[in-house]
Amino acid sequence: MILKTDNLLLRPWREEDAKCLYHFAKNPNIGPIAGWPPHESVEESMNIIKTVFAKRETYAIVKDEVPIGCVGLLFHPDTNHWWGEGAAELGYWVAEEYWGNGYAVEASKKLIEHAFDDLGIREIYASYRIENNQSKRVLEKLGFKYYAEMTNENYLNEFFREIAMKLEK
Repeated sequence: MILKTDNLLLRPWREEDAKCLYHFAKNPNIGPIAGWPPHESVEESMNIIKTVFAKRETYAIVKDEVPIGCVGLLFHPDTNHWWGEGAAELGYWVAEEYWGNGYAVEASKKLIEHAFDDLGIREIYASYRIENNQSKRVLEKLGFKYYAEMTNENYLNEFFREIAMKLEK
């Protein structure tokens, strides 16, 4: 499926996106704050495209034919937490070079519309690390409300605090 906004195209990831994904995802300011390690090679990025980004309702955020980030809905058991039957978890990231343009909000808003209108989802959850004020602002702009403070574990087996937020149709 392809979703369009005024400025962006949301489309499935393609194998030919691996070099571009690696370029953006190797940045240590991107992955760790979202809970994943910076990519170490084009091959690793290709593997992510073939596995993690191949899941349903996961899209490349494309600006001027360049995949600049990712937005997706996760469903149990692929979510970070159990949110309940029929719920989804929103995840997103945008390359640092494109921060400050509202692209995370724009892409997420379109995916949320699709979830509520086409997929029958009634509740969407998202969480962010307490120190990630940018992600907090994205969720607030999308209308998410505080749900709970939680503890999670990252790829280094380190525990961290996060805030979970909820959006209902």
